[in-house]
Amino acid sequence: MNGKKACGKSCAPRWYDRLYVITPIYLALGFFNILFAWIGLVFFFVPLIVSLAGGGKAYCNRYCDRGQFLTLLGKRFGLSRNKPTPRILRSRAFRLGFLVFFMAMFANMLFVTWMVFAGSSELGTAVQLLWTFSLPWDWAYPMEVEPWVAQFAFGFYSIMLTSNLIGLAVMALYRPRSWCAFCPMGTMTQLISKGRAHGMEPPTEERPATSANPSTSA
Repeated sequence: MNGKKACGKSCAPRWYDRLYVITPIYLALGFFNILFAWIGLVFFFVPLIVSLAGGGKAYCNRYCDRGQFLTLLGKRFGLSRNKPTPRILRSRAFRLGFLVFFMAMFANMLFVTWMVFAGSSELGTAVQLLWTFSLPWDWAYPMEVEPWVAQFAFGFYSIMLTSNLIGLAVMALYRPRSWCAFCPMGTMTQLISKGRAHGMEPPTEERPATSANPSTSA
């Protein structure tokens, strides 16, 4: 029996094996119309919902479009050096530190959006690359919407584009899914899973104390 027949139905592509197309489509849509950046909230909340519902890291292991995209580029197209991911990137301190930094940038994005909503600041039609470089992106704002709606889109797209570029960089330098070692969403789902596991542990039963030298009857 040849390998193809022996493989059977288990080798047939599953619907979630092609989710890698979402990453380039999302980035392309945001390039032409920044309002599509709002779709990225799905990638933010779905992993958390899956983990909170008891799915653990199922989203990361099976449904993550970015992980699949990096695997496709690194393995199938050979764009990865396939070197071991540095230990520091896999360390708990780095993962938690990057999560804190990521959430701080997210909070800052929300603050800027609020300032625009309150009328205290003007809409900035630019994408912040690597949280440092400001790239004009005004061509991608063709629709008239509330300024704060557009501001959130510019800010969220900045975060998504930056994190994708970091993922591509570590994919090329190390193993294809090196980004997954310190992905903020992966870290959060892991913390949720550990918290659920700790909360579901049955309480330990206390055994009655026994005397080391029990008395004997006369």
